[in-house]
Amino acid sequence: MNQTDHVPDVSGPSSDPGHESAVRLTPTMIRLRAVVAAARFHGLELDIRDFAADPEEESPSPASLVRWLEEQGAVAKGMRIKWRYLVKMSNSPPIVLMFQDGSAALMVNADPGKGVVWLRDPLKGEAAAPVPVDELRLSKIWTGDILLIKRRRDQSEADAPINFSWLAKMVLREKRSLRDIAIASMTLSILQIFPPLIVMQVIDRVVNYKSMSTLISISGIIVVFSVYEVLLSYGRRELSMVLTTRVDSRISLHVFSRLVALPLEYFERQQAGNLLGRVMAIYKVRDFLTGKLMTTFLDLFTLVVILPFLFYLSSTLAWMTVAAAGCIGLIVVIFMGPVARVMGAQMQAERERSAVLYETVAGIRTLKTLALENMRKQIWDEATAVVIRWKLAVGRMSNWPQTLVMPLDMFINRGIILIGAYLALVNPSAVGVGGLVAFMMLGGRVASPLVGFARLLDDFNEVRTALGEAASVLNQPTETKALTTGMRPQIKGALSFEGVDFTYPGSTSKALNNVNFEIPAGTMLGLVGRSGSGKSTITRLLQGVSRSYTGYLKLDGVDLREINLTHLRRSFGVVLQDNFLFRGTIRENITAGRPGYTIDDVVRAARLAGAEEFIERMPAGYETFIEEGSTNISGGQRQRLAIARAVITDPKLMILDEATSALDPESEALVNANLERIGKGRTMVIVSHRLSSLVNCDQICVMDHGSVADIAPHDVLLERCDIYRTLWMQQNRHTEGKARTGSSSLIAEGE
Repeated sequence: MNQTDHVPDVSGPSSDPGHESAVRLTPTMIRLRAVVAAARFHGLELDIRDFAADPEEESPSPASLVRWLEEQGAVAKGMRIKWRYLVKMSNSPPIVLMFQDGSAALMVNADPGKGVVWLRDPLKGEAAAPVPVDELRLSKIWTGDILLIKRRRDQSEADAPINFSWLAKMVLREKRSLRDIAIASMTLSILQIFPPLIVMQVIDRVVNYKSMSTLISISGIIVVFSVYEVLLSYGRRELSMVLTTRVDSRISLHVFSRLVALPLEYFERQQAGNLLGRVMAIYKVRDFLTGKLMTTFLDLFTLVVILPFLFYLSSTLAWMTVAAAGCIGLIVVIFMGPVARVMGAQMQAERERSAVLYETVAGIRTLKTLALENMRKQIWDEATAVVIRWKLAVGRMSNWPQTLVMPLDMFINRGIILIGAYLALVNPSAVGVGGLVAFMMLGGRVASPLVGFARLLDDFNEVRTALGEAASVLNQPTETKALTTGMRPQIKGALSFEGVDFTYPGSTSKALNNVNFEIPAGTMLGLVGRSGSGKSTITRLLQGVSRSYTGYLKLDGVDLREINLTHLRRSFGVVLQDNFLFRGTIRENITAGRPGYTIDDVVRAARLAGAEEFIERMPAGYETFIEEGSTNISGGQRQRLAIARAVITDPKLMILDEATSALDPESEALVNANLERIGKGRTMVIVSHRLSSLVNCDQICVMDHGSVADIAPHDVLLERCDIYRTLWMQQNRHTEGKARTGSSSLIAEGE
């Protein structure tokens, strides 16, 4: 019995012609559609194309869906529950129920009295009648997993500034693990009291009175306590590893999400190697947080339990131990400032060296071509010398507190026993031989966390500097709000610029100055002009890279700033002069991780881009692996794959920014021949220095110093636009020369 016998139209393709094709309505798509429908109930408009599928998952897991929803501004929780709890969730918002075949349905109501839940087909609208399903029928198709969704009302971890408070909250979210670790630590601390007590009894009673029976009893007790201590220690280490792993994964996910949410303008102003060095500094904080800090705080439980007992054995020796550890802490605090300043300079030098390494690897082709190895070696040597100089300064500065601390540490480990022995000789009633041995066993356990906590302050310097470096990048304003909110209109492609002005940050002159023009949907628009005239700036504004313009830039009558940024970029097809292809197969690059696209869609896009002929000649066809940097394909092939990637979504507006300028004549001719075919039924904005490739455009916009000099077809511009005519003559001078030479020959022959 299949699923559709229980819940009609939940897992199969809908017969409604308004729905997507049966090819694309896979169980994965149905599950995503269910999530989108549940989110819409809370006023959240999601786009399935925003979901980045995990290639190892046959269908989206609840964890993947939760991560996606939280990135889109929702609060979500996946959980596994039993039927008796599910059926009690009546009058609740729509709940997504996960099915065994990878699809899902929406539970819109429940009736505990009748023992049924009401499910709605996610492929149909809210007006569709829900279907009642009982426990027996649901158990055959339901995995037991549900997904709860609500709209976020307050600032979340994904939006909050990254600082120690943010990191502490990340750790404190693991309340259950922290509770179990605390219980284990307290128990271990209590158990640690008994061995010294037993040793004290052995010395004071067994040895002095030569009692064999007491020795046997004490030995049995020691064995039992030792077994418990071993098991508890193993359990605590296991819990600590689970905790640190969960915190580590959560920090990694948040950091990467925050990084990719930064605007493109920020990346363009930063040196890539330096930026990556600052971001990676967050992992020093992570190692400190889940390593030394946690270990030290766990050891502090020993103080809570053992320190009072230590004072019970000998208050004099206990105060000496605490005072020595306090002096160690005071020395570390005094040196915190100087060490932090020198350490900050060292980290800056290391970032500069990392930037040199990154730049060298990124530009290795140019380096080898121009034989720049020696020059780069010299730069690397100089950067390394600076790092070594500051590292030596840090080592020397840190050596002072370590040297001053050493005598105090020796006093705790060695001097206390001498003083204890003196007290035992002078006043045997104050501390006995057994008590002295017990104190030494416990004193070492108490001194270790005290000294460790004091030295922890020294590590705090480096961590504080590292956190500041990471925060300087990750706390930059992000595009998260623009990516998750705003209108999602149906894009047709009509463009309108009304008094648009734009100035780049830090610049004193306008990149765009009172730009005014409009084109209807389906127009092929060419953008031409001298370098710096504002052509690429217009395409940047269209893509939402920069939103700080004045005036009105409208797409289908809607200002671009009101449109959801993800929806806007998903609706565009963009091909640049130098397109980046990811490591992976040709098929993976064309689909670019968007779910639902089949091999038929990939072939259709490749054919439209003129890439099918060279793909089919490759040994593995569409499964051919593209190496890093696209070294195993030509520049023309890379451009055609980029065009295929852009057209696979059938965008109503395409932007080609110098897409053919780096191609050889044959590849350029092939791409240009496909442009008219690609442009049918969609708006095309083509930026090119080569005017010959824009002759067939419906309109050509001539830019000059950030303003529109003229806009008209090619023939009209040749007659009335001096700038366009000059550019045309400069680029076609050789053709005109040949034409004049040919005419002279004909005249000579006529004579």
